[in-house]
Amino acid sequence: MSADQMSIGEMLAATVPMARTLKLEFVETTAERAVVALPDQGEFHNHVGGPHAGAMFTLGESASGAIVLAAFGEQLARAVPLAVRAEIAYKKLAMGAVTATATLGRPAAEVVAELDAGQRPEFPVAIEIRREDGAVTGEMTVVWTLRPNG
Repeated sequence: MSADQMSIGEMLAATVPMARTLKLEFVETTAERAVVALPDQGEFHNHVGGPHAGAMFTLGESASGAIVLAAFGEQLARAVPLAVRAEIAYKKLAMGAVTATATLGRPAAEVVAELDAGQRPEFPVAIEIRREDGAVTGEMTVVWTLRPNG
């Protein structure tokens, strides 16, 4: 893990108490994708013994935040990234540790060009949540914006 990846994970753990509470592990964080793991923890299980839906939502949202910071970190002096809306579909029963992989739904350069033009761009981040056996247990989309300062 590079220093940049560690700093994004540390920053999210410091500023998002739920990420710290769930002990999320920031495995990979680049402008192209973010991978975040939720360890198997009994205190966050649901009634069937797998990760609670709220924990999986937080996992996916945290992965989306990590890629947003990696892709748009240079814009933080002039814009604040904010989640606008999110949707999640639970596809299969999740048991054990799960991992979320987030990817940008639009090229970062296109989003920055809109910001440069004085707009408040919105862009989707797609997230897949998988069990250790590779099965997709959830699919999520978080739509983000870069809100210009001032």
